[in-house]
Amino acid sequence: MPVLQHQLLKKYSSMIQFKRNTSNPILKPDPKSSWEQQAVFNPSIVKDKIYHMVYRAFSNSSLSTIGYTESIDGVNFEKRKQLIKPEMDWEKFGCEDPRITKIDNEYFVFYTALSDYPFIPSGIKIGLACFSDFSKAPEKKLITPFNSKAMALYPEKINGKYAALLTVNTDLPPARICLATFDKKEDMWSQIYWHKWYQNFSDHIVPLQRMNSDQLEVGATPVLTKYGWLVIYAHIQHYSHPDKRIFGIEAVILDRDDPQKIIARTDYPVMTPLEEYELKGIVPNIVFPSGAILENDTVSLYYGSADTTCSLATFGLSDLLKEMRTSSPVAIKVKKPLNAPILTPIASHAWEEKAVFNPAAFYDGNTIHLIYRAMSADNTSVFGYAQSDGLSITKRLDVPVYVPRAEFESKKNPGGNSGCEDPRITQIGDMLYMCYTAYDGINPPRVALTSIKTADFTNNNFDWSDPILISSPGIDDKDAAIFPEKINGKFVIFHRIQNSIVLDFVDDLEFKNKSWLRSIEFIPPRGDSWDSEKIGLCTPPFKTNEGWILFYHGVSKISRHYRVGAMLLHPKDPSCVLSRTPWPILEAELPFEKEGIVHNVVFPCGIAVKNNIIYIYYGGADKVVCVATIEFPTLLDYLLEIKNKKYLL
Repeated sequence: MPVLQHQLLKKYSSMIQFKRNTSNPILKPDPKSSWEQQAVFNPSIVKDKIYHMVYRAFSNSSLSTIGYTESIDGVNFEKRKQLIKPEMDWEKFGCEDPRITKIDNEYFVFYTALSDYPFIPSGIKIGLACFSDFSKAPEKKLITPFNSKAMALYPEKINGKYAALLTVNTDLPPARICLATFDKKEDMWSQIYWHKWYQNFSDHIVPLQRMNSDQLEVGATPVLTKYGWLVIYAHIQHYSHPDKRIFGIEAVILDRDDPQKIIARTDYPVMTPLEEYELKGIVPNIVFPSGAILENDTVSLYYGSADTTCSLATFGLSDLLKEMRTSSPVAIKVKKPLNAPILTPIASHAWEEKAVFNPAAFYDGNTIHLIYRAMSADNTSVFGYAQSDGLSITKRLDVPVYVPRAEFESKKNPGGNSGCEDPRITQIGDMLYMCYTAYDGINPPRVALTSIKTADFTNNNFDWSDPILISSPGIDDKDAAIFPEKINGKFVIFHRIQNSIVLDFVDDLEFKNKSWLRSIEFIPPRGDSWDSEKIGLCTPPFKTNEGWILFYHGVSKISRHYRVGAMLLHPKDPSCVLSRTPWPILEAELPFEKEGIVHNVVFPCGIAVKNNIIYIYYGGADKVVCVATIEFPTLLDYLLEIKNKKYLL
């Protein structure tokens, strides 16, 4: 197991005490029973007079079926038998991962049904077996006509309707946990119902997703508490990197009458693989929650361990609730209203034929002006100009408005990258100051500064001052912007050295006599988060009554993807971070963000705040210019809620 992954597992598991049963694994494969010789795992449980457990069984021929066993104490199980096996065409290659619920004196077992081999998403759906007596053969129904798994029926009706959670698009990630409700039980297997439901399945999402690199699946059948429905679910971090996946167990409280509404949730996995039987097996390093029972204040969690055995852990409900945050439980995301770039390269313009990306923005109260990085076929970067009303481009010039002029940004390595990169624009008084990265292709990139009168700029008279270098020679220094107003009588400049955002306080913007930025204060990456590798400023900050909001990019040690978050900085000390989004608000999701010159990059350099909407202009995959939006009050409230954390207990 990689060192970082092992460290994270130990950290998460130390935060809340789950007591693994001393008899674990409580159910093991039976070498004398052909249908469960290889593995028994992912148990689901229901209790009436006794404990009834259904579980996935794996034969030596690699066929999955569903077994049944019972217990009087919930730990020692006996009378094992095969309950559900492939009989229909839609399940002929296996029946997996059951969830059992008893309602209206009838047992409902939802399971994953496999109709094709090799396995394909369209052949992975949900089946149902229902019966009133475990001694009788169950009645079977195909439930979903689309790719899905992990469906669990609520144990009582909600607002007079049957309700269930299910995981949609499990094999077409990102998967989503969704809610479905039914007027009558026959609707559960109505294909007409499901076709209509799936057309608008995004309306049914329970908003648990934090990052698009994570995989979520419904875990145990929901358990009713006085605070709402407790749902324990599987949260798999770094799902797209199989060798770095972290299988964790998380928990959420959903509103009793509106189970799409999150009341509180855990911020981290409350359980991860630690014991040998969780670390070693058919699929190592897995704990997968599939059953839960609440008795008094104790939750008994039944889970699959390493896809090989069934295990049991217990914890105090009140202990869990103390770790469940009620403030900002939903990770906010920007909106991408266009689902398309707003600027793309133009083949007939040699200076921007390869790429256009990473735009600065300036809003003059009427027009949003964009200065974007453009790249030619020989990898020389210059700046182009466009205007926008917010989402649409209303004007675009055919020639660059800023080109390399100084020796320090002129190409010294034929064919290599060079020029003027990644502009950020700040208005101070009647002047616009533009910081950018100057690179000659050989020496480390440095921060350059130029300026222009605002009136000249808005009239498209691009009379820029001669650029000067303001960062030290020999040091890779990028991502610079000037604060829009002085703090304690000094100008503030953000930039990035190595992996951190650094700040400088300077008396003026002349930088005479080779006075360089000195990096007095810094804001570091977070060692175990989505921004663990490095962070850098995205856009110049903007002022609110609560402090300065700063957008920044972060890179993960795991995926190396570029994502975007936000910080709230102290109004009088911008080196003091009051709040920081725990999850990215902007990620590469769309094809033009995921595939380009540099894959999986979203990189803003400019914003415009117009009618309480923040327009975020960003480069997609170092190839195109895009725009996203977020409501200013929504973002500020979110940052304030993060600052003032509140918990359920």
